[in-house]
Amino acid sequence: MKQETKCIQSGYQPKNGESRMIPIIQSTTFKYDTSEDMGKLFDLQAEGYFYTRLQNPTNDMVAAKICDLEGGSAAMLTSSGQAATFLAVFNIATAGDHVIASSAIYGGSFNLFNVTMRKMGIDFTFVEPDCSDEELEAAFKPNTKCVFGETIANPSLVVFDIERFAKAAHAHGVPLIIDNTFATPINCRPFEWGADIVTHSTTKYMDGHDVAVGGCIVDSGHFDWMAHVDKFPGLTTPDESYHGITYAEQFGQGGAYITKATAQLMRDLGPIQSPQNAFYLNMGLESLAVRMPRHCQNAQTVAEFLENHPMVTWVNYPGLKSNKYYERAKKYMPNGSCGVISFGVKGGRKAAEEFMKHLKVAMIATHVADAHTCVLHPASSTHRQLSDEELIACGVTPDLIRLSCGIENVDDIIDDLNQALASIQ
Repeated sequence: MKQETKCIQSGYQPKNGESRMIPIIQSTTFKYDTSEDMGKLFDLQAEGYFYTRLQNPTNDMVAAKICDLEGGSAAMLTSSGQAATFLAVFNIATAGDHVIASSAIYGGSFNLFNVTMRKMGIDFTFVEPDCSDEELEAAFKPNTKCVFGETIANPSLVVFDIERFAKAAHAHGVPLIIDNTFATPINCRPFEWGADIVTHSTTKYMDGHDVAVGGCIVDSGHFDWMAHVDKFPGLTTPDESYHGITYAEQFGQGGAYITKATAQLMRDLGPIQSPQNAFYLNMGLESLAVRMPRHCQNAQTVAEFLENHPMVTWVNYPGLKSNKYYERAKKYMPNGSCGVISFGVKGGRKAAEEFMKHLKVAMIATHVADAHTCVLHPASSTHRQLSDEELIACGVTPDLIRLSCGIENVDDIIDDLNQALASIQ
C-alpha cells in the first residue's frame, strides 16, 4: 500500500460487523481462565495482554500503523516524545556506556542527554552535524553504543546527513537512532537511508491537533545484535528478570529491541501512552498524508515572503534555494521537509519579542507542528535552560523566531506576519 492508504488502513482492519474506528480498550487489566495461561505471558512464551502498563491492544494497533508507515519491524508507543527518546537510548546504553549525539537537536533532548542521563552514568559526546569525517571518527569510543540525530533539527532546521552518520555508526558496530518528528514518514523514511531505530514525538504532526501528548519508537529490524554480542549484553545475554530469556535469540533481529524495551523498560519505568490518547493519535494519522503537503506548501510560500521582507534579517528554511541544506533536503525529502521556519527581525531579541505581541493569526505557544500556525522565541522558552554557548552549539541564536506554519489559508498567515512586522518598523 502507498503511504496515503497506510494512514487509513494499517494497524487495524475491522472484520464483518466490527467498528470502523479502532476500539478504545480502556482497561488496566485483562482476565484469563487459568494461572497457566497468564504465566505464559509473564514468561514471554505467548502473545497477549495482562496489564496496560506494558501493553494495550489499542496502543499496539496504532503502533503497528506507525511501524508500517516507517517500514519497520516492530514499534511501541510511549507517553511522550521525550519518553521515546529516553527509552530508545537507555534500551541499549546504561551506566558506563557512551553515546554520540548531534549537537543540533531539540533543547529538551540535549538537556536529557547532557544532564539527566549523565547523572545515570552515561557519557555523551556532541558533534556538529556538519563535522568532518575525522572529527566524527574521533568521537567514537570502545564503549560507544549508538549515534543519535534528528532528520530536521528543532528549531535550528539542520538537515541531518542520515546516510553518512549511518555508515560511520555501522563501521563501529552500533545503530543509528533518528528522531523523525519534523519530517514524519510521509516526507522521509530514515530506514531507507541506513538508520536502525526511529523515534517520534507523536504530539506533533502525527497527532496534528493539540490534543494528545505521545511518542513512538520504531525498530527497522536491520541491525544484527548477535553480530555484536559483547557490545549489547542486554539483548544478547540472558535476562534473569525474565527467567533467562535472551531477547535476540528468542525474538530475532526484528523483534528483540522492542520486546526488551516493552518487557523490561516499560515494565519498570511505566511511561505508557493512554489508550484514549492512542485513539486520538490514530485520528490524526488518518489525515497525516493530506496535511503534510499543505504544511510544506504554506511554509515554502511564507519563507519566500520573509526572505524578501526588509524587516527580516535572515530566514532559515530547507526549501529555500539559498539555504545551506537545500540540496541535502532534496536528497532525503524530495517532496518537502516540514512546516517550520526560523528567522530573525531587525532589532534582535527585543524586536522579536515585540513582533510576537502583534500577531493575531499565529499564536504564541510552546507547541509546534500542528494545524494551527504557532510562533515561539526558543531562547526564552524551550531552550532557556541552555547557556549562550550551548545555544550557539544547538544552532539557536537569541533573536531566533520559530514559526510553525499551520494549514490555514497561506494569504492569512502572510497578512498576519506583514502587519506584525510593520508594527516594529
